[in-house]
Formats: sequence, structure tokens, C-alpha cells
Amino acid sequence: MSGESVMSGNRVSLSSTLVLVAALNEEDGISLTLAELKRYVGGSKFVVVDGHSVDRTVAVAKSLGADVLHQEGKGKGDAIGYALECLDDDFDYVVLTDGDYTYPGEYIPHMIRILEKNPEVGMVCGNRFNSHLHLSAMHNAFYFGNRVIALIHNFLNGVNLRDPLTGLRVIRWKLVKNWKPKSAGFDIEVELNHHIERLGYSIAEIEVPYRERVGEKKLKLRDGVTILKRILTESIY
Repeated sequence: MSGESVMSGNRVSLSSTLVLVAALNEEDGISLTLAELKRYVGGSKFVVVDGHSVDRTVAVAKSLGADVLHQEGKGKGDAIGYALECLDDDFDYVVLTDGDYTYPGEYIPHMIRILEKNPEVGMVCGNRFNSHLHLSAMHNAFYFGNRVIALIHNFLNGVNLRDPLTGLRVIRWKLVKNWKPKSAGFDIEVELNHHIERLGYSIAEIEVPYRERVGEKKLKLRDGVTILKRILTESIY
């Protein structure tokens, strides 16, 4: 596929970009998410991986032109792994984002440009922890949990990431095309950080606002234990 991009202001149209959204019961947020993404990365291939939703998530995604993969297992990591297994097209970049409208799509063109200009960078992440963050968008327990996990992650991983658990990422497709992640849940972000590092690429971050999610929150405090276990496992092996 062609890597040629057409840019206008904050908008970018890339036929060689895959936008991948893992979703579970996100009928309230998926329409806002996809509509916004289409404004900034129009012409991309949009794929929603549905994790057995019982609401109208699938119908809404299809009505907005997204292809839908029906996840066989459970969890965000399993959804991403399933999509990577099913998709054999060639792209330049893959955008990973959530279907709850928390991450603004307008920052993705800038993230793509960073990859275009810096061949040593393998992934660009959206850092939520900056002056734009309002704690109303992230409850205190999750805020402090994220900060503690970030400290442990950076100490053991050796990569200084302000927000290692962010759900907004743009990655060079060739780095994940044949990747088979072990993570089934929200620990996928930690494993992905290690994966990119082990391939010899750096990870860049840009500051992004973080909005209060639309719909029910899926991340639970117990997921923090799974994430910590993944940090330890990836640091050892």
C-alpha cells in the first residue's frame, strides 16, 4: 500500500494507516470516537474488535463504515492479538485507541508525523499526565495507581515513560504485524512497551488531554495486579 500522506492543518489522510479499536459495550462512545477519528485520519482502514458486546456497539460501528472483528476470547490484550492474527494487509502505521471517547483524535496526525520524520522511533504514545488532566476524568484511585505503576515500570524497564499505560498509541506496523502478545487484559500496554524496546526502537510521548469516558468503565483495581505481574515478567525475560 502507498505510504503517501495528504495533510491539511491537523488532518491527515493515510491509506496505509490502520485504526484499531477494541470495544466492549461501547455503544455510547463508539460513535463519537469513530466520527472524530474519521475527521483526522480519513482514508484509513477502521477495524473495531468487539468483545462480545450485548448492546448496539457492533451495529453503530458498522453504520460508521468500520469493519468489525468478533473477538473469540476476552480482554483488551486478547482483542489486539486477535486482530493482529486476522489482519494480513500491509500498512505503514497502526493507531491503537479506546472506544470510549477519552482520547482526542486530533493529536494522531502529529503522532504520525513524528514517526515519518524519526526512523529510530517505533511508537508514539499519548501522555495523559500533564497540565490538561482534570481529576474528574480519572478517579483518584486510578490516578495514583497509574503513577505508582509508572514508577515501577520505568525503574524495571529502563525506559522513561511518563504514561506507560496510555491507550493512545501510533506504531510502525512492521513492528507488530507478526507479533503474538501474551497479555490478555490491560497489561497489553506494558508488554507492548517492552516489545518495541527489544526491537531496538525508541518510544516518544506527546501530551494529550484526557476526557471523561462515555459509558461504563472497564478497568478495575484488580487489573493493577495483573499489570504489575506483567511488568515483572517482561523485565525478567
